[in-house]
Amino acid sequence: MNESDLPQVSEPLNFDSTSESLNSEPLRDLPSSTHDIPMAVRATLSPAPQVKNKSARLLWGLSSVGAIALLGVGLFFALRPQFAASTAATTSGAADPSPEAPSPVNPSASASPSSQMLNHYPYNEAPQNELTPITPNGEILMRKAAATKFMEMQEAASAAGVTLVPISGFRSQEDQERIFFDVKAQRGQDTATRSEVSAPPGHSEHHTGYAVDIGDGDRPDLNLQTDFETDQAFKWLKENAGFYSFEMSFPKNNAQGVSYEPWHWRFVGDRNSLETFYRARSSVPPSAPTPGSTSAPAKAK
Repeated sequence: MNESDLPQVSEPLNFDSTSESLNSEPLRDLPSSTHDIPMAVRATLSPAPQVKNKSARLLWGLSSVGAIALLGVGLFFALRPQFAASTAATTSGAADPSPEAPSPVNPSASASPSSQMLNHYPYNEAPQNELTPITPNGEILMRKAAATKFMEMQEAASAAGVTLVPISGFRSQEDQERIFFDVKAQRGQDTATRSEVSAPPGHSEHHTGYAVDIGDGDRPDLNLQTDFETDQAFKWLKENAGFYSFEMSFPKNNAQGVSYEPWHWRFVGDRNSLETFYRARSSVPPSAPTPGSTSAPAKAK
């Protein structure tokens, strides 16, 4: 075949220019090391942003871990006081108080059996500025409210032909000490026997200024005797003393175990006097007499 028989090509084919026209990306932007790689292969090469995606995921992961760590630290410091309190309670064996548990009782609200002495309750002395005389000579004193009512009661009894005479009113603890120990020694009594007829110092109702021993002015021989119960003055008191807010402190078979004292009366006509005596009576003495028993007659208070 002659060379003239071959088809004539007006221009020689330029593969480099053809490749450049097929690829929108300029060759000059590619590394020189890729110039020998065919275009088809070059078009499928993984671009560099894959490395950027891995870095972004790594940064996101680290940020999440940091946020969780910060949240954990915050919760720890927020709950630390409660955890410490719970641990201390568990260590000490203390239990959480029940919301229905009763509140602690005020020690001054009632006398406990341990505060009693020889079946008598403790009482404080009345303030001196609260005391006033109930006798003309001013020797027998009572609290003002009690004194007023006692003198009203005296007048009412006198109108009925009964003479009520106060024998003893307020006593200091020093006075009660002499009465308790001196008479005990004079009579040779043991402590238990003496306490049946006289309260030990600090435990007498006479300290309060609300108590009074009453006799009949016409029958002084019955003063401080159980036979006073047979007297008209006692009978009048039983029927009328309540109108003036007086009551007998130690009736027969009283729960306190004190000897029967028909002459000993106390005023309970205001809040303070009522609380003074009935707070003390809220506890039952450990040696209360059995029902039906009788106490030995008392000779002195």
